[in-house]
Amino acid sequence: MPHDLEKLTFALLDAAKKAGAGSADAIAVQGTSVSIDVHKGALEHAERSEGVDIGLRVLIGQRQANVSASDTRDDTIRTLAERVVSMAKEAPEDPYIGLADPDQLASGWDVNALELCDPTEEPAPDQLQADAIEAEEAALAVQGVSQVQAASASYSARQVHLAASNGFSGGYARTDRGTSCVAIAGEGTGMERDYDSDVRIFQNELRAPSDIGRTAAERAVKRIGARKPATGNYPVLFDERISSSLIGHLLGAVNGAAIARGSSWLKDALGQKVLANGLSVIEDPHRPRASGSRLFDAEGLPTQKRAIVEDGVLTGWTLDLANARKLGMTSTANAARGTSSGPSPSNWNISLTQGDATRADLIRDMGTGLLVTSLIGSTINPTTGDYSRGASGFWIENGEIAYPVNECTIAGNLREMLLSLTPANDARPWLSRVVPSILLERLTIAGS
Repeated sequence: MPHDLEKLTFALLDAAKKAGAGSADAIAVQGTSVSIDVHKGALEHAERSEGVDIGLRVLIGQRQANVSASDTRDDTIRTLAERVVSMAKEAPEDPYIGLADPDQLASGWDVNALELCDPTEEPAPDQLQADAIEAEEAALAVQGVSQVQAASASYSARQVHLAASNGFSGGYARTDRGTSCVAIAGEGTGMERDYDSDVRIFQNELRAPSDIGRTAAERAVKRIGARKPATGNYPVLFDERISSSLIGHLLGAVNGAAIARGSSWLKDALGQKVLANGLSVIEDPHRPRASGSRLFDAEGLPTQKRAIVEDGVLTGWTLDLANARKLGMTSTANAARGTSSGPSPSNWNISLTQGDATRADLIRDMGTGLLVTSLIGSTINPTTGDYSRGASGFWIENGEIAYPVNECTIAGNLREMLLSLTPANDARPWLSRVVPSILLERLTIAGS
């Protein structure tokens, strides 16, 4: 049964006040999700979940605590508030916590402008099953594919509402529908696998399941006969499917929580070059039909478009209120939270400046090196930026793909890597992180 989430958050705030909280904020999330997995043309697994989760944070002086529950009865809310107030009284003091001032809060927004919720009806389970079967059949039709490890289709819808004792109240709804396929090619010890997937907010923009299955299969077939590459220092091209991980490491290093702890390899880099000239990293929380869009953050502050890196220069940190206060700065309206935790800094939609060259151009220009299409494991030193990851992909010789490779490790230092990157022009514009294929001048490759 649908709940009035705004009333739920107000009930939580009222209970917190009656229990003795000085101030409080509350969140309520109502969601529905459906997932279908098929195998050999038959239903293998079906799952549907529905529920409401609530979270309450209270502040007493400079002490705070957070509790959550999935029971929305009045008695539960009252007990929850009493418990969290008792917890807050025993918590250590934190001089930086506190709600936003009323004049800082977002107001007058139009959530419909972001187009985060598809009004199309939820797909029936047999529709999702048909999508998964179509993807599987398309993959199996590709010569060289021995089996499909997984073919899945899913749908989810979620409503969120935030309210606080400083007067803020706001909410939004989100939907998404997705299809994925993992194909296996070859036999015995020579088997290789690869995948493809697509997730969209609006169902009519989703790629055809047959295209997803076929692409997954073709990628797997191309990996047959993979072997270790030569050990040495070579150019490395990160395919667009995994290139956003590099920018993700940059975003992690400029997160205000890491900066405030002094545990970031970019802690002293504000105002310095971190990318090549002409390259910028832009955060835009107001992109329509993008999963990272927000009109306000988890503390009720209005979000805004900003340059994290502009023309190669690092311009600022990613901050919520508490970490901004620790650093003597202003929040960038990047607070995120769930029902079971308080606010912390997080990024919204991100894009890296695209280049003029295609991925094929970069392959041609790199001469001899490694095209990485998959990354495995991770060893990243957060304070030094030293980077080491398992990788697989394709070996490049004389500017052309020579053969598939696996079981190798690539290593370098993120500060040096980011300064040397050259972007292609192949980023998918509908993703939350719009990052093209990226060529790095040279990394250490450990292979045969």
